[in-house]
Formats: sequence, structure tokens, C-alpha cells
Amino acid sequence: MSLSPEPQEKLDYKIGETLPGVDDIESGPQQGEIEEYSCASNKSWFEDFVDGFRERRIPEIDPNLSPNERAILASSRAPLNRTLKNRHLQMIAIGGSIGTGLFVGSGKALRIGGPAAVIIAWTLTGSMVYSVVQALGELCVALPVSGSYLSYVSRFIEPSFGFALAYNYLLGNLITAPLEIISASITVDFWGVDPKYTEGFVALFFVVIYGINFFGVKGYGEAEFIFSLIKVLAVIGFIFLGIILTCGGGPNSAGYIGARYWYNPGGFANGFKGFASIFVTSAFSFAGTEYFALAAAESKNPRKDLPRAAKQVFWRITLFYLISLTLIGCLVPYTNDRLFAADSVDITASPFVIAITEAGIGGLPSVLNVVILFAVLSVGNSCVFAASRAVLALSYYGFLPSKFAYIDQRGRPLIALVICLIFGLLCFLAGSSKKGVVFDWMLALSGLSSFFTWGSVCVCHLRFRMALRAQNRTTDELPFTAQTGIWGSIYGCILIVVVLCFQFWVALFPVGEKPNAGAFFEEYLSFPVLLVFYAGHKLYTRNWTLLIPAKDLDIDTGRRDVDIELLKQEIIEERDYIKSRSVWYRVYRFWC
Repeated sequence: MSLSPEPQEKLDYKIGETLPGVDDIESGPQQGEIEEYSCASNKSWFEDFVDGFRERRIPEIDPNLSPNERAILASSRAPLNRTLKNRHLQMIAIGGSIGTGLFVGSGKALRIGGPAAVIIAWTLTGSMVYSVVQALGELCVALPVSGSYLSYVSRFIEPSFGFALAYNYLLGNLITAPLEIISASITVDFWGVDPKYTEGFVALFFVVIYGINFFGVKGYGEAEFIFSLIKVLAVIGFIFLGIILTCGGGPNSAGYIGARYWYNPGGFANGFKGFASIFVTSAFSFAGTEYFALAAAESKNPRKDLPRAAKQVFWRITLFYLISLTLIGCLVPYTNDRLFAADSVDITASPFVIAITEAGIGGLPSVLNVVILFAVLSVGNSCVFAASRAVLALSYYGFLPSKFAYIDQRGRPLIALVICLIFGLLCFLAGSSKKGVVFDWMLALSGLSSFFTWGSVCVCHLRFRMALRAQNRTTDELPFTAQTGIWGSIYGCILIVVVLCFQFWVALFPVGEKPNAGAFFEEYLSFPVLLVFYAGHKLYTRNWTLLIPAKDLDIDTGRRDVDIELLKQEIIEERDYIKSRSVWYRVYRFWC
């Protein structure tokens, strides 16, 4: 196993030419194409099934290239299936991170911060996430490579930080997946299921989540489409119901409610410290927003579909978070006793359920519990997908054995999925009385990985723009440019640093509690772990480069549109066409 990516030189070739170091294999896929597996008509179903597990190889890469050059070439030519359609990416972008953070976690935030603090925190965090997604959209449309942002870090910043970030991200997803399976089994308790059946439900959900991913990227895409559709419909339904209840509707209505609870008991529960605490909670609720970008290398038309997916984040933030949470603040006071629940998946602590129950509407809490169950399964499904693609990225960059990058004829990263499945067996700790302690400390190893990932995306975007400028090129050659520009990435970096500072403060001095070393490290252990991974890789490789010079950054390998002049002409024609349409159409294309 190689852990020693050396400082690389920019690959010296012109757009449209054959990549250096790649042997000409007549039957192999060409640049930007993937050779799809097809069933031979003379094969039996069993022979076809077995043949589907054979390795799909990429053309041989010149071993004389530097490790980083070989990694860039390999990640850009990963033989994954490109079967994700626009509808899959749209739903992954819109509903990908809607889960217990919104449905249940928002209750804890309301109790600690109050309704005004909730809206301010989610608005600020949402603006930061929107900037991150816009930057990520620009990078993924230009360079839809395997590993996406995990590959960009080693490519645009430097390999040691890429090593540390990728492992932190991988650990987070490997541990979260079995934890979500346990959470799904807990949601079933709402219907009074006998505890002796808990492990049976764990086994069922284990088979569902990992089985979906063994069907390949299309299985993941279809499952996320259904899961996200259910979550989206549930939130939209609650918004209409919430408006009616706020205006005085409902069986137990005592008249118009409006902003009554914003005055009594008030908009803020614990002053600035309460706000700082839920600022962190709001950021965690957006975890997973970046998943749509991991699917960039497996989408049919990233140039067309990914920009739309990136733009949809605005609507998710506005519609699903801010509007629904504003209504929650109107319907549930932060002093409500039901908000004080210890379990993060306890549906009785959900402010959505509390609002419905207080209104005297029967039946809907059970419906919402079904939605929460699907939301938990969706998160688990996405974690398996993300972890398997992280294994690929680590393998291509020499951070894991190259055999771990095995991709079969149906485009499935088999060994990566098997690794995820092995870690997934941790879900059977559900029967242990110590499962909470075990998972708390395992998650602590990577608890801040979302912040590190978002921050690295913003830095990669800034470095990408610097490379364009240093190499006398412009954004005219980019099919999609971030609507927030470089200032959005700068803003994102600043706000992420603020969130990390707030997290340090509230971890050291929790709201309403005394300082506790154990509680602090549960919240902040991942930061020193990241530093250890970074320093360890530096010492092992003896590569003391802190940043790859902008003029040496490779901003071409992995493009599907290799004829830049033709691409520029097509972009101009597309923009001229949009300008020729009505103002309503132009507004629609800007936001959607």
C-alpha cells in the first residue's frame, strides 16, 4: 500500500488530446465514456449473474507518472455506471438531508434557543450551505470525477489534508449507517412493538439498506427518489396544516395563535449562548447536503443535471426548513414539557408531532412516524453510498490498497460495499445495554466531518478559480459557475470557522451544565483526530508541501467536454437562448 503521493507536476497535454500515460486500448472506453455491461443473448441468467461480478478494468496507466498524477487519471476514468437521471439528482438535492435533524432535532433546538434563535440560526447556516453547494456544483459540473470533493482536496489543496479529510469522512459514514439502522428500529417502538422483536427489525433494516446499495447506483437513486418524495410531501403537507392551525383551525382551537408564543414565553430561551448552541445544531441538520455531488461521476448528463440540483438547495432551505420551523415556533412554545426527551429519534419529542397532538388531530402522529422511519432509512442508505465512494477515492490516491477500488461489470464498487457491510454489523449492538456509549465515542471520532468537508469545498473552489487565473484562463469555459462566486466561498469559510468556535465553546461550557471533559471530547474529539491524521501522513511521506502552486494545479483531467472552444460556443448559445426568452423563464432558470 502506498501512502506517499509526491508533489506533482501539472499533466502536460492539451484539451482534446489523448491523456498521457494511458495505453491505447482499442476496445476500451474513450475519454468521457463508460463501457456499459450488457447481457449476451446466449447466456443463461445464472451465467450472466456470475459474469456481472467480474472486474471492469480501466485502461492501464503509465507507472512512471507520479502517484498524484496516476490518482487523478484513475479517479477521472473510474468505470462506474452513469445511470442517474435528472429526477434522481433533483430529489437527492431537495430531500437528501431532510431527516431527524428537522423532524426531531429541531425540538431540542427550540427548547434551548427559542423560536427567534431557531430562525436566525437556520437562516445563517442555510446561507452558508447554499454557498457551499454552489461552489461544489461548479466543481462537479466541470470535473465529474469519482470521489468528487474527496478527490478535489488532494488535487487542489494537497495530499496530506486530502488523506486526513477522506478518512474522517469515511469513518463518519461507516459508523452513522449502523446507527441509523438502530434508530429505525427505535421508531417502530412508537406502535408498542414488543422489545424482543427489536433485533428482528434491525436485521430487516440492515438487509434493506445494504441490499439497496448492492443493486448499484440505480438502486440507490431509485430508493432516494422514493424516500425524498415521501419526506418532501410530508413537509409540504405540514406547512399547509401549520398555516391552518396558526390561523385558529383544528379541533382543539382556542382561536387565532399567530406569534403568541414569540411574546410569551418569548423569542429567546437562553440568550446568546442558547443561540450559539443551536447554531451548531442547525449546521448538523444540513449534514448530507453534499451527497448529490458524490453522484456526479455516475450521472448521465452532469452538465445539465447537476446545476439544477445545486439550485434546488435554495428551495429546500427556504421551503422545508425556514417556513416549517417558523410555523413550529408559532405552534409550540419552547417551555412545552414534551420537548424534554433524551432520545434523538423519540417521535413524542418532535415539535411536528407536538403541534399536531396539541391541535387534537388523531392519526397523523403515526403517519409522521412512518415519515421519520423513511427519513432514517434514507440517511442510512446515503451513508453507505457515501462511504463506498470514499473508499474508492482513498484507493485511487494510494491511501488504501488498490484492490479496494474493485468495480464489477455492473459498475458496483464491490469490495468497498463489503467493507461498509462489515461495519454495518455494528447495528446488532442494539441488544447491548452499552450501545449508546459505544456509538457516542465512535461518532466522536468524526463528529465534525461535515464542517471539515464544507470548508474544504470552499477552499477547493477558491483554489480552482486561482488556477484558472494563474493559467490565463477564464470562467467562460465553465458550463456552470457558482451564483455566489468566490465571495460565497469566502463567506462559507468564515461562517464554518465561526461554527467551529461556537462548537468549542458550548462543548466546553454546555448550556445549563457544568464543564465536563467527557462531554467535551464527545463533541470535539474529531478535530484533534483530524490533526493526528494530517501530521501522521506528513511524517510518513515526508512531503512538506502545504499548498500545491496554483500554476501547477490540474484543472483539465476528468472533463467530459474536452473541446474547450466548442464548449465555449455552446455556453454562449445557451445563454443567448435564455436571454431571448421571457422574464419569467429567465427567473425560473436562475433559481431552478
